[in-house]
Amino acid sequence: MSQSNANDLTWYRIGPVSDIPPLGSRVVQHQGVRIAIFRAHGDAIFAVRDQCPHKEGPLSQGIVHGQRVTCPLHGWVIELASGEAVKPDVGCTPRYPTRVDDEGVISLGVPALPPELTPADDVVHDLADDA
Repeated sequence: MSQSNANDLTWYRIGPVSDIPPLGSRVVQHQGVRIAIFRAHGDAIFAVRDQCPHKEGPLSQGIVHGQRVTCPLHGWVIELASGEAVKPDVGCTPRYPTRVDDEGVISLGVPALPPELTPADDVVHDLADDA
């Protein structure tokens, strides 16, 4: 997903950067996959699958520090820019491209596939709402 060409993506407007607390996250869902959108240090915006590569912990519930997040289950640290676990741990969670327009609105790029969106009760925003 992180290697996709911009032309192969469907872009969804998520909302203003200000809707995500500094060093916080927001969760959306696309085709049954939970995606955590993070507002990291310096208002940098990143999106990764909301699943630690170690034991599938919810990264959206982790602690954001700098441009990393620490998984709440076992303390693995994930680089938000790459999705890679910080050494000595090894693993990667898929990442998704994001962009912020001149008005401060975040858009999320996901593979351009026919939408098969499934809402979840605890999801803050489901991309199906934008269809």
